[in-house]
This record gives sequence, C-alpha cells and structure tokens, in this order.
Amino acid sequence: MVKQQHQLFVALLGLADCAVITVACYAAWIVRRLTCEGYFPRWPDFWESYFKNPLVAFVVPVTIVVMRAGGLYRPRRDRSVWGEQGAILRASMLSMLLVVVALWFVGNAVITEGASRPLHMDAGRTQLGWLAVLLPAFLGLHRFLFRTGVRMLRRRGRNLRHAAVIGVGRLGQIAVRTLERNSWTGINVAYFISHRSQARRDTCLGRPVRGGLDDLEATLERHPVDSVYLAVPNAQASCVPDILRRLERFAVDVRIIPDVQPRYLPQSMTVSELDGMPILSYRECPLHGLGGLTKRAVDIVGSFIGLVVFSPVMLACAIAVRLSGPGPIIFKQRRVSIGGETFKIYKFRTMYQVEDEQGPGDARWTERDDPRITPVGRLLRRASLDELPQLLNVLKGQMSLVGPRPERPELIERFREDWRGYMLRQHVKAGMTGWAQVNGLRGDTSLKKRLQYDLHYIRHWSVWFDLKILWLTVFRGFVHRNAH
Repeated sequence: MVKQQHQLFVALLGLADCAVITVACYAAWIVRRLTCEGYFPRWPDFWESYFKNPLVAFVVPVTIVVMRAGGLYRPRRDRSVWGEQGAILRASMLSMLLVVVALWFVGNAVITEGASRPLHMDAGRTQLGWLAVLLPAFLGLHRFLFRTGVRMLRRRGRNLRHAAVIGVGRLGQIAVRTLERNSWTGINVAYFISHRSQARRDTCLGRPVRGGLDDLEATLERHPVDSVYLAVPNAQASCVPDILRRLERFAVDVRIIPDVQPRYLPQSMTVSELDGMPILSYRECPLHGLGGLTKRAVDIVGSFIGLVVFSPVMLACAIAVRLSGPGPIIFKQRRVSIGGETFKIYKFRTMYQVEDEQGPGDARWTERDDPRITPVGRLLRRASLDELPQLLNVLKGQMSLVGPRPERPELIERFREDWRGYMLRQHVKAGMTGWAQVNGLRGDTSLKKRLQYDLHYIRHWSVWFDLKILWLTVFRGFVHRNAH
C-alpha cells in the first residue's frame, strides 16, 4: 500500500513538473518574441506561431529524465530545502546542455528559425538563454512551494511515515528528539526496540518499547513501519551486521546512526568502493577533485577583481602607512595554511617598526588599545584594510578568499595540544575571510567558538557556501567592533 501511494505521489509530482517546465518554455518564448521581434503575435496567430517552435518537445522529456536520474523523485523526506534547490539547479543546467546538443544534432528550427520581420539578434539562442534562467527558477519555486505545503500538512499529522528506532540508550533518544524537532520530515517514531536481547523498560520518551532484539521479527510483523533507524551504541556495535541481515526480510528503509560526535567530523562521511572493497571516508580534504578546481577558479577571478577594484584604496593605504613612520609598507609574517604548509602573509604595517619575523617569545595576539599599533594602523585594522594585500597571497595560491584564518606556527603548536580538532582547520586553505569572521568572531574572541565555526565550514563546504560568506563579508566582514 505504501509503495502504491508513493508511486501515485511521484506520478502527480512528475505531471506537475512537466506543467512547470512547459510554462518555463512558454515564458522564454514570450521573452524572445518581445526582445527580438518587438511584438507579441495576435491571438489568431498565437498557437500557430508557438507550435512552429516546439522547444517544449525537447525540454520536457530531457529535464524529467535528468531530474529522475538526479534523485529528485526519490522518497527523501530528510532532504533539506536548499539541498533540493541545488539538485534542481544542477539538473536544469545539465538538461539545457543536453537540449542544445540534441538540437544541434537534429538541426532543429529553434536555433536557426527565420522570422517574418528582421531579427535584432539570434532569436533561438535568446530563447535558450532565457530558458536556462527561467527553468531552474520556475522549478525551484514550484518545488519550494510544494515542499512548504507538504511540510505544513506533516506538522499537522498528515502524510506521515512511521519509523521504529532500535536502541533505547543515549543515541536512540537523541535520534528521536532530533526527528521530533524536525517534524517537517513527516517521520513519526512509533516505538522503540531495545538494543539488548530483552527489553528492560516498557517506555522511553513517552513511546512504547516493544521488546528487544530477540523479538525483532515478531515486533515488525505485528507493528509494521515504513523505516527502521539503528541507533546502537558502540558497545553493542558487533550486533549491527546480524540486525541488518535480519531486516532484509522486511520491505523497510534502514538507516544507521553512528555513535560518533559530529563536531569532530570535518565533513559528511561518504562510502566508496575500490575493487569490491567498501571504504568509509571518515575524514578527508573536501577540496579534492572538481570542488578544488572550482574553488581555485573563484579565488583567481575574485582576487584579480579585488586587486583592480581596491587598487586606489590600497594606494591610499600605502601612502598613509609610509607617512605614519619608519618601516616597511608591507609587513610579512610566517603563517600556516593547508596541510601545515607555511607561507609569508602580506599585510599593511599597522605597528611601529618591527622585524619581518617575530620570535616565538612574542607570539601573542594583539589586544584592544594595543600600544604597539600606530594611529594609522588602528584605522586600517578597524576597517580591515590592512588585510587587502592578502589578495596577492590568494592570487599566488597560498591562501583562499574564504577559509579559516591563518595562524602563526608557534600558536598552532600550542593550540594543537589544548584544543581537540584544531588541526582539522588545515584540511582547507587559510582564507581572507571565513564563517567565524562574518559571525563576529574576530580579534580577542573565544577560540573555542571560533574553532566550532571553522569546523562547521569545513564539514559543510561548497562553492555556494563560499559565495554566501563573501556576500556576508561585504556587510559584516570589514568594519566590526571586534576588529582591533
């Protein structure tokens, strides 16, 4: 029954997506008419003019197939709204690429269509360009409104999927409380099954405990559910393979909740396979492969644009530093970036004359109203203008636009012993700005809190996260009360 309901649900959602894709094609055609030809056809000629350009015949089936391959029709109630939006954007871009290739192969009339009036630009390419913008926008808005409506129903107890949690200990209780807080998923925990052979309690968090592992099959047969969550503590982890084998008799979704503190994981675990051997990635740099190339491309383009835009400001800062007293204009200091590599960071000198390299005995952060800072340097620090030369570090590949702030080697040797997980910051390049900085954690603020924000950034890194931080930097990253 559940499977049939899901198939009906997917069919209706697919029909709705087809309608939205058709509307997007129609809207792109209207924009092309108004942009290229400067008029909209009269009603008697409307349908004839539209069906001369059957772009929808290519776009609808291609997009639906790509969306299905991208998992947008799978029953993922725990998928976030933004995760789905990202998947829609990727599916739309891939669909447009496939449509262009298909049109090129068949020599369709969309790209080379003639018109009764002279065209001011290539009408077909204009329509495809607008469709590339409107397709993800329309589909994203449609799915957002759809998910919002469904989640409202689920919060009211409708359209629920019932689950059982195996494990009544700390981990199992955390799982239930987490699902309760996120009621939008529509997952209702119906009961517990003890992770021991026999249950030692009747209830847990207001839900019944229906026996232990010895009664697993009988319990699931008497009280069927849609999914099972394994929240078994590490002490009983050896029984997980046997539980999974026994659950193969039931048509239920099975999810495993590991007994691991998530704050110590730099990013989500992934499972890969090498010559038939499964490998669980517990910790790895998130910037390998295409992600790293994309981030580097953003760094090169962003740092180059930054140097051009801020060149007058940097020139004015250089003159002000030169007039502030003797000493170099650019201050250089050893810092640590990805993989523990050291480099010379560039900053406008904000203190009275100092050496390029400071000894380990001087390793300390600046304090508010630090007497070593010049009057000009104090202004530069408050506006974060002293860090503009680091755009050169980014262009050279020593730093990134976004990432944890680089620290001095002497301080890292001290922190790595005192703060668990501190060295995970070196899984990515040090950055000019970061998630901690746009949230006000600058200067002499809590190192523990700053570390939590840095690890959150590494664990959830994406190009879109970087762009979000850069956008927030414009409003929060320059002038801040903690900048000194």
